[in-house]
Amino acid sequence: MKNILVLCTGNSCRSQLAEGYLRFFAGDKANIYSAGIETHGVNPRAIQVMAEDHIDISEHTSNHVDEYINIPFDYVITVCDNANEACPFFPGNVQRFHHNFPDPAKAKGTPEEILNEFRNVRDIIKAYAANFVKQYVG
Repeated sequence: MKNILVLCTGNSCRSQLAEGYLRFFAGDKANIYSAGIETHGVNPRAIQVMAEDHIDISEHTSNHVDEYINIPFDYVITVCDNANEACPFFPGNVQRFHHNFPDPAKAKGTPEEILNEFRNVRDIIKAYAANFVKQYVG
């Protein structure tokens, strides 16, 4: 069974979306974790847009990367440039991947425009997660 960590700055949006989709697509073929260089709490809009796609992340927590330092990860996926630069060393044969997804928490505009940015990022991350699982988890 593969161990996969998704790492972001605050473990509030992008890493939470990715964790939800990786869990969905990998099923029981992988253990999925997400963490941040800091912890900002799970963004309510991330929970909302995932629920729109029938994935419940309302019980997710915002975790610090240090909590997982002893887990033998097979893959570490950084989902923002800040996390990529600050990513700690993980011992063992860890493959690192990086994709700088837009940060929906920085969206400006009306509440609906902000929510639409969350949906856009959700859909980009969904496609990435599906592809990742197909390619690396099986």
